[in-house]
Amino acid sequence: MSFFRFSLPDFAFAFLSILLEGVPFLLLGALLSGVIEEFLPARTMLRFLPRNTFLGIATSAGLGLLFPMCECGVVPVIRRLLSKGLPLSNAIAYMLASPIVNPVVILSTLAAFSGQSAVEMTGLRLGVGYLVAVIAAGAVHQMSIKMVLRDDVAAKVLQPALEGDRSGPILVRMARAVRVSVSDFLDVMVYFVFGVAISACFSTGVNQEYILPLALNDWLATFSLMGLAVILSLCSTSDAFIAATFTTFPMVAKLAFLVFGPMVDLKLLFIYSAVFKKRFVLGLAVGLFVLVGLICVRLTVVHL
Repeated sequence: MSFFRFSLPDFAFAFLSILLEGVPFLLLGALLSGVIEEFLPARTMLRFLPRNTFLGIATSAGLGLLFPMCECGVVPVIRRLLSKGLPLSNAIAYMLASPIVNPVVILSTLAAFSGQSAVEMTGLRLGVGYLVAVIAAGAVHQMSIKMVLRDDVAAKVLQPALEGDRSGPILVRMARAVRVSVSDFLDVMVYFVFGVAISACFSTGVNQEYILPLALNDWLATFSLMGLAVILSLCSTSDAFIAATFTTFPMVAKLAFLVFGPMVDLKLLFIYSAVFKKRFVLGLAVGLFVLVGLICVRLTVVHL
């Protein structure tokens, strides 16, 4: 049997499944970005974060517990937060951690792995996801905004944050917020659709029989499931139910799947490109791939 076979019905089903799963969260993120733009005063976020760089990053990585956000919706939010004065490293920490370190994902992971060391898997997913987000944000802290953000986004971030016209009836202000939300939604949606199409093509066309033999080795199993996470492009609120079915794969490989997938997948690569420079997106993806893989493989010493 061939390695790749394209089926239009399978592709259409997978495309619509991923699209319909992600669009509500993308819309939620866009709506939140409009509210932030209209109602959040400039630099307000800084008053609630520790002044110490490390503590600020560590705090931002845990904000998903209070403000849970799916990976599809977090990018429009951080773009607005950056323009409101949130430091880049803090935004990266929240962007990477919030799809994992949030109450909905905790509950879904516990439910999916019931009978399969659910508490341990959930705790490790949160712990490793949080650690990776903090490390990545610390590395980004050493970079300049112009190296990371697209030129048009960087220009808005670097210019002094203006309060703008916050007067008028609440309905008028809500209308302004909706206009911002629509603009952000359409900007990111273009990248999202391209990413979903490529993801659906790979997830339905690749023969799974070529992947299963990789489960026999911890290293190969871990990195192959991370690659599969990129292709499948699942939402972090539902990916645990898929990972739990990989019964032939070691637990560390499933852990890598659950940590890396919400940070990097095909649709996210396109969504990230709406805010970040392509070179940075590529470097971030490779760095996270290596970091998550090495951490998870090292966990074999605890015999997961």
